[in-house]
Amino acid sequence: MKMYQVDAFTQVLFKGNPAAVLVVDEWLDENLMQNIALENNLSETAFVKKIDEANYEIRWFTPTTEVDFCGHATLASSFVLFEFYTQEKLIQFHVKNLGIFTVQQAEDGKILMNFPVRKAELVTEYPEELTQALTQPFKNVYLNAQAYIVEYETAQQVLEEQPNFAILKHLGKIRTAITAPGSMIDVAITAQGAQYDCISRYFAPGSGIDEDPVTGSIHTGIVPIWAEKLNKSEILAYQASARGGELHCLMQENNRIQISGYACLYMQAEIYL
Repeated sequence: MKMYQVDAFTQVLFKGNPAAVLVVDEWLDENLMQNIALENNLSETAFVKKIDEANYEIRWFTPTTEVDFCGHATLASSFVLFEFYTQEKLIQFHVKNLGIFTVQQAEDGKILMNFPVRKAELVTEYPEELTQALTQPFKNVYLNAQAYIVEYETAQQVLEEQPNFAILKHLGKIRTAITAPGSMIDVAITAQGAQYDCISRYFAPGSGIDEDPVTGSIHTGIVPIWAEKLNKSEILAYQASARGGELHCLMQENNRIQISGYACLYMQAEIYL
């Protein structure tokens, strides 16, 4: 069976977030899909099932569990479909509980993904584990369906954070994102030296991922916060993991958000089942 590995949210190999992608005619057994994801040991392995040339179903697995939404593996899957499986330039993913994701490819290869906003609400009560696990002082805590989103004063605090993953793991399937405005980011952290509107990092030890390199899904919660604070509909975000990645984000009508980025093919493989 053919498998692809793609670096998502980057134009440079070995940056962004790697995801494995398998395109199948019928769903594999769930235990088998989980074992493939465990064997790959990447943040996510995506399985894509074709409906027709422009419509697909998609599922995502970390090394330990199936997740309900993954942005970078959707980008990687779109890249593979556009490159190898369809002549269409606009496709749709049919996603359980989240509806339809419309994805299109621009002339320069940039992939534009339309997602539902997963709005984060400001909370005043949150688990003591956040205070115990995070070493930097923070301003606010938000919560959406996916994660606690913790706002810091400066980008430098985000860069310097060294969380206690063992404590964060006690939060279970609720992940933790940290974020700050990007105006004070030292451009030396990126190859492009771009000026970012916000910076973030993302921790999911309860799902088998201590720190995710680049996370498209959580930006459906992070970006609306900064769009409101900065009074901007277009946000350039940077996820400051060791690999790093850029997310081009645009708030849209009807509680939707466009998250866009590039991808690079690292590997094609044949797996034997």
